[in-house]
Parts: sequence; structure tokens; C-alpha cells
Amino acid sequence: MATDVLSMKMNLPFGAIEVIASENALVRLDFLSGQVVETAPANALLRETQQQLFAYAQNAKFQFDLPLRLDGTVHQLKVWHAIADIPVGATRRYLDIAQQIQSSPRAVGGACGRNPLPIVIPCHRIVAAHGLGGFNANRNGVDWMPIKRWLLAHEGIISKSEL
Repeated sequence: MATDVLSMKMNLPFGAIEVIASENALVRLDFLSGQVVETAPANALLRETQQQLFAYAQNAKFQFDLPLRLDGTVHQLKVWHAIADIPVGATRRYLDIAQQIQSSPRAVGGACGRNPLPIVIPCHRIVAAHGLGGFNANRNGVDWMPIKRWLLAHEGIISKSEL
């Protein structure tokens, strides 16, 4: 990890995460396996990120307001911006995003799988034509489907019984 990049680890109701940031922008959020020993935020941005993640965990209607650094292809950026516009409590199908940005559902799914900032860029709100669809299904060795279900139940999209 470059010296200008800082990270923190925290536990949330759906699991553990690591947040990576520069001095001025969030760079990455990764789900981790199991509970972790939390690390303190090393700068003001990480402190604010921690507060906003806790606020979201308490209130699904909380709106993130954090500076982001998104490094991706033109296509990925289009997908991530479209996903960021999906309001709390709503979903879109891969096909919907594909039509919106003139792409294909498979390409949208690929970009979703490379979303560097899940939750903040709510790729959990993207669903398949029939069912929940994937959710970066095993990045870092973590099965993200239980996390997707928790986030969707938290936002009132699915019932808690579907967890």
C-alpha cells in the first residue's frame, strides 16, 4: 500500500469492513471475513467515513456525503454513477442500468463486481430480472450474498425473514 493511503477496519451489523482512503478521498471499501480487531481512523476523512457508516447502519435513509476517488474505465464510471443515483429503498435491474447507459446487462454486472466502494456506491441495489442476482459473490473470499440480503432488508426492500 502506498504511503499516502491510509486504512481502518471496523465491524458493522452485517460484517467487518476495511476502508482505504487517501488524505482527500475514499479509495476502496472491502468486506472482510468474520469480525476484526478495529483500527482507529488515522485522519479526518476516515473519522468522518466511520461516523457516516455507523449512521447508515442505524438509519438506512442516511445519505453518504464523502469525497470519492473512482479509478475505473469509462464504462465502469458510467455504471458506478448510475448506481449512485439509485435512491434508498429502490432497486434497478442490470438491464435497467444497461439501457440507461447503452450497455449490456453482463457488462453492467462486470462493473458492479469491480465497484470499489460498495455501500457508498450501493451496488446491492442492483438485482437480476428474477431474484437478487449476484453481489461480487466471493471477492476476498467473502460470500457477499448474506451482506446484500442484510442491506436490502435494512433498506426495506426485502423482509427480514429473507435473511
